[in-house]
Amino acid sequence: MEIWINPACSKCRSAIDLLDGAGAEYTVRRYLEDVPGEAEIREVLERLGLEPWDITRTQEPEAAELGLADWARSAASRDRWIAALAGHPRLIQRPIITAQDGTAVVARTEEAVRDALGR
Repeated sequence: MEIWINPACSKCRSAIDLLDGAGAEYTVRRYLEDVPGEAEIREVLERLGLEPWDITRTQEPEAAELGLADWARSAASRDRWIAALAGHPRLIQRPIITAQDGTAVVARTEEAVRDALGR
């Protein structure tokens, strides 16, 4: 199990606390420092069952700078969104936990973290 975090994020710290409390074995990835590439983002999206715009933090200043609000949310624009996430990792929703069964969850709630633990 791996958890993508931003240490400054309270949701990330809460998820870590829950994992620790459950005695889970996991690896911490500070994704702002160890930035995932496009292929890795595609893999995580497949594991999540989501599209790139579903895990994009659209309220970040970088999203406004890129004009994400005007980008199409379609199969034709998927690569553009993935490139934006790889180029601007602050836009990636957090925390993301990749579970042992090959799935993943955006672990912003206690329920999502527990779901990942149960996989």
